[in-house]
Amino acid sequence: MNLRQEESLALGGFKLLRTTGDGLEQQLQRRLELGEQTALFFANTNFIVQCQGLQEEMAQDTLIINDGIGVDIGTWLVHRTRFPQNLNGTDFIPAFLHSIQQQGRVYLFGGKPGIALRAAHNLRTESGVNVVGVSDGYSQGHDTDALIERINASGANILLVAMGNPLQERWILQQRQHLNVDLLFGVGALLDFLAGDKPRAPEWIRRVRLEWLYRLCLEPARLARRYTLDIALFLALCLRTGKRTDIGSSKG
Repeated sequence: MNLRQEESLALGGFKLLRTTGDGLEQQLQRRLELGEQTALFFANTNFIVQCQGLQEEMAQDTLIINDGIGVDIGTWLVHRTRFPQNLNGTDFIPAFLHSIQQQGRVYLFGGKPGIALRAAHNLRTESGVNVVGVSDGYSQGHDTDALIERINASGANILLVAMGNPLQERWILQQRQHLNVDLLFGVGALLDFLAGDKPRAPEWIRRVRLEWLYRLCLEPARLARRYTLDIALFLALCLRTGKRTDIGSSKG
């Protein structure tokens, strides 16, 4: 499916799909039913900065979705418009997996030992998600060939990869051709949230779009650069690349 020009916005060298949560859910369900392998990445400011150089590899069978207030600011500076909805993966992916339930066969890969197991348990018991296998991102992730064999043997048609930017994006792009999986999602810290190892911000903080500040207060050493220097790099990238669409594309 080729995305029309008006259905996307170029930002920082990437082409971000303009859609709503319902629209994205319908598109993913259709691709799952047709067996069209598709990678889905959530573009926050960290993604835009850290994934530079991967645009060409994301030009086919890849959807890139807007995530966060920083991307809203960048989009307004370049295009004087906004995306119809904020589509952060932490909220969208569990809701999507719940909506398809037994149609999806989900494999979780990433995180410290035990994280994926606890995330799988909570997905099964709280959302009715059919999780068919898990592997941590440490000892079980070192042997890529063995990992791919386990994923394919599980019968999974959806793979969640939790390694952070740009490791998860690079891993998906490099390994996708070896995987018998229809939907491949780069999910960042989602498994930590699902496992209960990292708390979500209270609902009122999320509602006013300040979850980034909540996370910064909890993990200042890890996130300080992301929300200071990298924000400046992000804005510079947005202004330098402007509305260019020849740097990379996200079409399926």
